[in-house]
Amino acid sequence: MMTRIRSAFLRRLLVFSLTLPFCLGLYPASALEDVPFEHNRARLVGFILRQHLETQHFTHKKVDDSLSKAAFGVFLKQLDFQKRFLLKADVEGLKKYASLIDDELTTGKMDLAVAGADVLIKRVEQVQRMVREILSGDFDFTEKDFIETDAEKLDYCLTQDELKERWRKTLKFQVLQQYLNLMEDEASAEASEKKKQTPSEMKEAASAKILKSYEGIFSRTLHEKEREHFDRYFSAVTSAFDPHTDYMPPTDKEDFDISMRGSLEGIGATLREEGGYIKVQGLVPGGPAFRQGQLHAEDVILKVAEGRNEPVDITDMSVKDAVRLIRGRKGTEVRLRVKKPDGSQVVIPIIRDVVQLEDSFVKATTVKDEKSGRTFGYIKVPAFYRDFEKTRNGGDGRNSTDDVRRELQKFASEKISGLIIDLRNNGGGALTDAVRTTGLFIKTGPVVQVKGSDGKISVLSDDDPEISYTGPVLVLVNKFSASASEILAGALQDYGRAVVLGGEHTHGKGTVQSIIDLNDSLPFQNMDQYKPLGALKLTTQKFYRVTGESTQYRGITSDIVLPDPMNSLKSGEQNLDFALPWDTVNAAPYTRWTNPVADIPALRAKSGRRVFSKQDFVDIQAESDRIMEQQKKTTQSLNIDAARKEREENRSKKEKGGKKAHDPSHPEKKQPDEQMSSEEKRQLWLKEVTGDAYVQEGVSVLTDMISAPSAASLN
Repeated sequence: MMTRIRSAFLRRLLVFSLTLPFCLGLYPASALEDVPFEHNRARLVGFILRQHLETQHFTHKKVDDSLSKAAFGVFLKQLDFQKRFLLKADVEGLKKYASLIDDELTTGKMDLAVAGADVLIKRVEQVQRMVREILSGDFDFTEKDFIETDAEKLDYCLTQDELKERWRKTLKFQVLQQYLNLMEDEASAEASEKKKQTPSEMKEAASAKILKSYEGIFSRTLHEKEREHFDRYFSAVTSAFDPHTDYMPPTDKEDFDISMRGSLEGIGATLREEGGYIKVQGLVPGGPAFRQGQLHAEDVILKVAEGRNEPVDITDMSVKDAVRLIRGRKGTEVRLRVKKPDGSQVVIPIIRDVVQLEDSFVKATTVKDEKSGRTFGYIKVPAFYRDFEKTRNGGDGRNSTDDVRRELQKFASEKISGLIIDLRNNGGGALTDAVRTTGLFIKTGPVVQVKGSDGKISVLSDDDPEISYTGPVLVLVNKFSASASEILAGALQDYGRAVVLGGEHTHGKGTVQSIIDLNDSLPFQNMDQYKPLGALKLTTQKFYRVTGESTQYRGITSDIVLPDPMNSLKSGEQNLDFALPWDTVNAAPYTRWTNPVADIPALRAKSGRRVFSKQDFVDIQAESDRIMEQQKKTTQSLNIDAARKEREENRSKKEKGGKKAHDPSHPEKKQPDEQMSSEEKRQLWLKEVTGDAYVQEGVSVLTDMISAPSAASLN
């Protein structure tokens, strides 16, 4: 959840500036003549950031020695997460700055940023020579050799020789994987007239591709501008406050909007940087990647290719630079080499296009239960959207609440016996609509409590006594249900209005961010030469349920937990560094539903018996177990026979797991043909819904709810 605000702290900044002798506003021009422009600009940015962070962040953390040490840890990871460049001595040398970041922000002299850049450039130049030398030779893939692929289990190398050995294994592993890819391509093209390559030629081609990829990485690092080194430093400081607070460097408007949304125009995906990799955070409903169906949240994008051109390695690349490669003209193809959570790699071709808005809006249908003959309603809410611009101008902008209400009115004539609200993969949206949509199912009452950085709590309530639907409700969630989705699911659960069904818990993002344009925070008017300064995304508020429990960190716990291949993924707030903790405030007075859901344990037991015997869920659980086991295998063989055998075993297990195990939300998802009519696309979607094992179990649970006695009668 995010809001945009202008800085209101000019007076406070002026007061603070009087205590900082290094503040640019108090420095005479003559005293700055020998200081490079970027250093002066960095002093100004650091000064403004510190004031906003300490006074406006939800936690009011102080920028002191403790926070400095946390920021230093983040800075090291940003500098060399995979521990392939810095030596142990380099890290020890930088540690003298570990508790000095707070002092540097005060004095305006960011020595750590400069020292980090210097040592990184020095080591990259050395590693570049190592890589060229290693790849000029040959690898023996018959040896019994192994590599540890989890950087968290490695320490920094002590010597140059040790670093060279680490790179030898890294390159050998990557060339081996590329060589196996070429061998598989060669085997699949046997029927073609294309000239066949010898094993020796394929090994040379594999080495050449890996070298070209690394040359690009080295070149980007060695040509980083001085401003980028300071930007990395500021990002480390902000990240030490919480994972959603971030410094956004200045960009042109297009790139700034990308930073704000994290979206990639052209394929419709949101990305984040994690451990030197570009990871998919989510898909935009209706976007090209969503319709193509192979790219999923938590996938790691390794390489990007324009059509049939040579792919570019985007490891250690910023999101902004990755965006520029992935974006492109409508109708052109981009090919992504993706690493799946189980370690397998796949090339995904996506035709760039604009987002098809109809897929991002609420959709509904009815589902028939053949056993009981009952009809149930199904509403998919992909996001909580609202056209604020039209609303501000007095218009009647489209919003998710009105769309849900409209579908409920249609269901009234069909006499549904129960309702499924599908919030899977819904990352949130307009808080207004989370509250108003909740109001469609309760009479009146509080929906969510919002606590600000000033400690004050405001209660957002439904004041409309009209209820659009009074029957049994079931809410479907997963690990990617976040923010506004958690508010709706949590409120319906607290009121006893609905049963929550799905993964163990939702994402757990219970915070609100504000965007502060740092240009509005200049202490004096004669500093325009330093613009643009960028923006600060700052956590300023936190959500709490009507019970007083935070939605932060823990998310919403499902009443009935189903097998989910996503369970093995380290996804969600609980797995993010410096995530704000779960806590409580006082409960808001509220009245539970007249006939709240009865005997959840009994419903859970019945569901468990069905799930245990249903092949779809047996396959899903097997796939979850396989992924979890695969993730534990961080040591990889560098022997070609062992690597080939592991590939074949993984491929066989995935095939046995079945398609339903890989995409539980859309078990038979098929990319819509662009020539399809709207009705044909809808028929395809209806087939996906009726074939969804989770929807089928939701219908069964609703049937159990109808036949079970209500809580009121039990009492």
